[in-house]
Amino acid sequence: MMGLEAGVIGLVAAYVLLSTLLLVVMIFLPLPRVAKIAAIVVASLFYVGVFFATQRLLGWSAPVAVPDRFQVLWTRVIEPNPSRNNPGAIHLWVEELDESNLPSGEPRAFRLPYSVELARQVSAAQAEIDEGRPQGGRAQFWGEGSGEKMGAAPVNAAAPPGGDPSGGGLFDPSLLGAQSKSVTLAPLPKPKLPAKDLPE
Repeated sequence: MMGLEAGVIGLVAAYVLLSTLLLVVMIFLPLPRVAKIAAIVVASLFYVGVFFATQRLLGWSAPVAVPDRFQVLWTRVIEPNPSRNNPGAIHLWVEELDESNLPSGEPRAFRLPYSVELARQVSAAQAEIDEGRPQGGRAQFWGEGSGEKMGAAPVNAAAPPGGDPSGGGLFDPSLLGAQSKSVTLAPLPKPKLPAKDLPE
Protein backbone atom coordinates (compact mmCIF):
# COMPACT_ATOMS: atom_id res chain seq x y z
CA MET A 1 0.00 0.00 0.00
CA MET A 2 1.35 3.39 -0.96
CA GLY A 3 2.06 5.56 2.07
CA LEU A 4 0.62 9.01 2.59
CA GLU A 5 3.93 10.74 1.94
CA ALA A 6 4.34 8.89 -1.36
CA GLY A 7 0.80 9.86 -2.30
CA VAL A 8 1.51 13.53 -1.63
CA ILE A 9 4.71 13.39 -3.67
CA GLY A 10 2.85 11.65 -6.49
CA LEU A 11 0.15 14.32 -6.46
CA VAL A 12 2.71 17.11 -6.62
CA ALA A 13 4.59 15.29 -9.40
CA ALA A 14 1.36 15.01 -11.41
CA TYR A 15 0.75 18.73 -10.93
CA VAL A 16 4.32 19.51 -12.04
CA LEU A 17 3.92 17.35 -15.15
CA LEU A 18 0.69 19.04 -16.21
CA SER A 19 2.09 22.49 -15.52
CA THR A 20 5.26 21.69 -17.47
CA LEU A 21 3.22 20.59 -20.47
CA LEU A 22 1.24 23.83 -20.36
CA LEU A 23 4.41 25.88 -20.07
CA VAL A 24 5.92 24.06 -23.07
CA VAL A 25 2.85 24.97 -25.08
CA MET A 26 3.14 28.59 -23.94
CA ILE A 27 6.68 28.81 -25.26
CA PHE A 28 5.38 28.51 -28.79
CA LEU A 29 2.59 31.05 -28.32
CA PRO A 30 3.13 34.61 -29.56
CA LEU A 31 3.31 36.12 -26.07
CA PRO A 32 5.79 38.65 -24.67
CA ARG A 33 8.87 37.14 -23.06
CA VAL A 34 7.99 38.78 -19.75
CA ALA A 35 4.59 37.02 -19.72
CA LYS A 36 6.23 33.66 -20.33
CA ILE A 37 8.78 34.19 -17.54
CA ALA A 38 6.02 35.29 -15.16
CA ALA A 39 3.99 32.16 -15.99
CA ILE A 40 7.00 29.95 -15.23
CA VAL A 41 7.62 31.68 -11.89
CA VAL A 42 3.95 31.50 -10.85
CA ALA A 43 3.71 27.81 -11.80
CA SER A 44 6.88 27.05 -9.81
CA LEU A 45 5.46 28.80 -6.74
CA PHE A 46 2.30 26.73 -7.07
CA TYR A 47 4.39 23.52 -6.96
CA VAL A 48 5.63 24.49 -3.50
CA GLY A 49 2.19 25.71 -2.41
CA VAL A 50 0.48 22.48 -3.44
CA PHE A 51 3.05 20.39 -1.56
CA PHE A 52 2.64 22.24 1.75
CA ALA A 53 -1.14 22.63 1.40
CA THR A 54 -1.46 18.86 0.86
CA GLN A 55 0.66 18.16 3.93
CA ARG A 56 -1.92 20.01 6.04
CA LEU A 57 -4.66 17.67 4.81
CA LEU A 58 -3.00 14.47 6.02
CA GLY A 59 -4.41 14.67 9.56
CA TRP A 60 -8.05 15.07 8.53
CA SER A 61 -10.51 12.18 8.68
CA ALA A 62 -11.12 10.93 5.15
CA PRO A 63 -14.74 10.73 3.90
CA VAL A 64 -13.98 7.53 2.00
CA ALA A 65 -15.06 3.91 2.39
CA VAL A 66 -13.85 2.20 5.54
CA PRO A 67 -12.07 -1.17 5.16
CA ASP A 68 -14.30 -4.25 4.94
CA ARG A 69 -12.93 -5.45 8.29
CA PHE A 70 -11.15 -3.34 10.90
CA GLN A 71 -10.28 -2.78 14.56
CA VAL A 72 -11.63 0.40 16.14
CA LEU A 73 -8.78 2.20 17.89
CA TRP A 74 -10.67 5.35 18.93
CA THR A 75 -13.82 7.29 18.09
CA ARG A 76 -15.25 10.81 18.20
CA VAL A 77 -18.92 11.69 17.76
CA ILE A 78 -19.74 15.27 16.74
CA GLU A 79 -23.39 15.96 17.49
CA PRO A 80 -25.36 18.01 14.92
CA ASN A 81 -25.64 21.72 15.65
CA PRO A 82 -28.37 23.33 13.52
CA SER A 83 -27.59 26.81 14.86
CA ARG A 84 -24.13 26.57 13.28
CA ASN A 85 -25.34 24.67 10.24
CA ASN A 86 -23.24 21.70 11.35
CA PRO A 87 -24.79 18.34 10.32
CA GLY A 88 -22.55 16.44 12.73
CA ALA A 89 -20.11 13.65 11.93
CA ILE A 90 -18.67 10.43 13.29
CA HIS A 91 -14.91 10.00 13.24
CA LEU A 92 -13.35 6.56 13.48
CA TRP A 93 -9.66 5.83 13.88
CA VAL A 94 -9.30 2.26 12.67
CA GLU A 95 -6.76 -0.33 11.59
CA GLU A 96 -7.58 -2.68 8.75
CA LEU A 97 -7.70 -6.41 9.51
CA ASP A 98 -7.01 -9.25 7.11
CA GLU A 99 -9.06 -12.43 6.78
CA SER A 100 -7.30 -13.84 9.86
CA ASN A 101 -8.21 -10.73 11.91
CA LEU A 102 -4.58 -9.63 12.05
CA PRO A 103 -3.94 -5.85 11.97
CA SER A 104 -2.24 -4.13 9.06
CA GLY A 105 -0.15 -1.80 11.22
CA GLU A 106 -1.40 1.30 9.38
CA PRO A 107 -4.09 3.16 11.37
CA ARG A 108 -6.27 5.63 9.43
CA ALA A 109 -9.00 8.12 10.31
CA PHE A 110 -12.39 8.04 8.57
CA ARG A 111 -15.40 10.36 8.71
CA LEU A 112 -18.95 9.02 8.42
CA PRO A 113 -22.16 11.03 8.21
CA TYR A 114 -23.92 11.39 11.55
CA SER A 115 -26.91 9.23 12.37
CA VAL A 116 -28.51 8.53 15.73
CA GLU A 117 -28.14 4.75 15.39
CA LEU A 118 -24.51 4.89 14.31
CA ALA A 119 -23.72 7.38 17.11
CA ARG A 120 -25.26 4.92 19.59
CA GLN A 121 -23.15 2.07 18.26
CA VAL A 122 -19.97 4.14 18.29
CA SER A 123 -20.55 5.43 21.83
CA ALA A 124 -21.13 1.87 23.06
CA ALA A 125 -17.99 0.68 21.28
CA GLN A 126 -15.95 3.51 22.81
CA ALA A 127 -17.20 2.58 26.28
CA GLU A 128 -16.02 -0.99 25.66
CA ILE A 129 -12.62 0.25 24.44
CA ASP A 130 -12.30 2.40 27.57
CA GLU A 131 -12.81 -0.77 29.62
CA GLY A 132 -10.03 -2.53 27.74
CA ARG A 133 -12.27 -4.66 25.51
CA PRO A 134 -11.13 -4.27 21.89
CA GLN A 135 -13.84 -3.54 19.34
CA GLY A 136 -13.98 -4.37 15.67
CA GLY A 137 -16.15 -3.35 12.77
CA ARG A 138 -17.16 -4.21 9.26
CA ALA A 139 -18.66 -2.37 6.36
CA GLN A 140 -21.11 -5.29 6.20
CA PHE A 141 -23.02 -7.35 8.75
CA TRP A 142 -21.36 -9.41 11.43
CA GLY A 143 -22.21 -13.08 11.66
CA GLU A 144 -24.85 -14.82 9.59
CA GLY A 145 -28.10 -13.65 11.11
CA SER A 146 -27.77 -14.70 14.73
CA GLY A 147 -26.57 -11.26 15.80
CA GLU A 148 -23.70 -10.52 18.16
CA LYS A 149 -23.51 -8.30 21.19
CA MET A 150 -21.42 -5.23 21.71
CA GLY A 151 -21.69 -4.43 25.38
CA ALA A 152 -25.39 -4.37 26.17
CA ALA A 153 -26.57 -3.49 22.67
CA PRO A 154 -27.34 -6.40 20.31
CA VAL A 155 -26.26 -6.14 16.71
CA ASN A 156 -29.27 -7.09 14.63
CA ALA A 157 -28.16 -8.71 11.39
CA ALA A 158 -31.57 -8.04 9.83
CA ALA A 159 -31.26 -4.26 10.22
CA PRO A 160 -29.38 -1.94 7.88
CA PRO A 161 -25.86 -1.28 9.15
CA GLY A 162 -25.21 2.00 10.92
CA GLY A 163 -28.73 3.39 10.77
CA ASP A 164 -29.86 6.38 8.78
CA PRO A 165 -28.38 7.16 5.39
CA SER A 166 -26.70 10.48 4.82
CA GLY A 167 -28.76 13.43 3.73
CA GLY A 168 -27.60 13.85 0.15
CA GLY A 169 -26.45 17.02 -1.56
CA LEU A 170 -23.76 17.93 -4.04
CA PHE A 171 -20.87 17.16 -1.68
CA ASP A 172 -22.45 14.13 -0.03
CA PRO A 173 -19.72 11.43 -0.03
CA SER A 174 -22.26 8.82 -1.11
CA LEU A 175 -23.03 10.88 -4.21
CA LEU A 176 -19.33 11.09 -4.97
CA GLY A 177 -18.94 7.32 -4.61
CA ALA A 178 -16.85 7.60 -1.46
CA GLN A 179 -19.47 6.96 1.21
CA SER A 180 -18.28 4.69 3.98
CA LYS A 181 -21.46 2.54 3.88
CA SER A 182 -22.48 2.72 7.54
CA VAL A 183 -20.63 0.24 9.66
CA THR A 184 -21.56 -2.42 12.18
CA LEU A 185 -19.47 -2.65 15.35
CA ALA A 186 -18.98 -5.63 17.66
CA PRO A 187 -16.34 -7.15 19.96
CA LEU A 188 -13.11 -7.77 18.10
CA PRO A 189 -12.81 -11.43 17.06
CA LYS A 190 -9.63 -13.20 18.07
CA PRO A 191 -6.98 -13.63 15.35
CA LYS A 192 -7.19 -16.88 13.42
CA LEU A 193 -3.68 -18.20 13.88
CA PRO A 194 -2.42 -21.13 11.81
CA ALA A 195 -2.48 -24.49 13.56
CA LYS A 196 0.79 -25.47 15.21
CA ASP A 197 2.43 -28.71 14.24
CA LEU A 198 2.23 -31.20 17.08
CA PRO A 199 5.54 -32.80 18.13
CA GLU A 200 5.96 -36.33 16.91
